[in-house]
Amino acid sequence: MHIEIISPEATLFSGEVESVIVPGSLGSFQMLNNHAPIVSTLKEGIVKISGKMDLDDTFKDKFKKQDDNTTLFQISSGTVEMRNNKLILLAD
Repeated sequence: MHIEIISPEATLFSGEVESVIVPGSLGSFQMLNNHAPIVSTLKEGIVKISGKMDLDDTFKDKFKKQDDNTTLFQISSGTVEMRNNKLILLAD
């Protein structure tokens, strides 16, 4: 699936990933390829992204590699929309 991670300053990442786990306002949930359409608010926590991510040097410091296939991204709040195998994450 394709993901775009957007902050108020810039698009931090755009590319293909395997899965994403987000801290939803009512609890964490995972999205995989072919997930049903969803829009949700997010609370403070960690976004866990599975899949190889080639991060731009400008924004590398905003992400933390857990291992070769998993990247973590700290948010204070946000919104996520998943539709047609495209996930848009608006993060603060």
